[in-house]
Amino acid sequence: MADRGTRSAAFVARRRLLAAAGAPLGLAVPAAAQPARGDARAPTPAQTRGPFYPPDPPRDAGADLVIERGGARALGELAVLSGRVLDTAGRPLAGTVVELWQCNANGRYHHPRDDGPGAVDPLFRGFGRTTAAADGGFRFRTIRPVAYPGRTPHLHVQFVAPGGARLVTQVYVRGEPGNARDGLLSWLSPDERERLMSTFERDAAGVWQASFEAVLAA
Repeated sequence: MADRGTRSAAFVARRRLLAAAGAPLGLAVPAAAQPARGDARAPTPAQTRGPFYPPDPPRDAGADLVIERGGARALGELAVLSGRVLDTAGRPLAGTVVELWQCNANGRYHHPRDDGPGAVDPLFRGFGRTTAAADGGFRFRTIRPVAYPGRTPHLHVQFVAPGGARLVTQVYVRGEPGNARDGLLSWLSPDERERLMSTFERDAAGVWQASFEAVLAA
């Protein structure tokens, strides 16, 4: 087991890595400067992909990040993220490849560069991929995101439409106290921050349900 000094050094190194990934030059220029008119929608604000996108994303990744085996399953509270992906005219972008990645319930990513103190969870895939349906809809089963040193709870998502439009951003939990202290969120305007928030509510089975609408610029 690592001693306190080793853990502190790991925290510092990890925070520096995250800070570098979230520097202003790593962020896309906010695309929501013009108000929506009629059925038009402003593009969803972009955010950095971060340092923990899988170096070799599994080709067989699906929309379920939670492994259940031998009566056990991934740690954390089950959650479902569903939503739609649209263009700025409000038309569904069928066939868009949607990817989601996040840390496990211990605050650690399934990534070789994450040397944080949180334990690896072998039953949590940490990365998923699906394709938007004809109505632009998508759905993932995962766990409710958790905080880790330097970041408020969040989900990373990437959208790549058939026509080449791409969006990388992050989805946040509305009402989380840590949101007000998160460095990446602070780069956005209040309106942009609100458009990256998702309300997490438990259903009758105790599963957290959340939704998110992504708008891609052509």
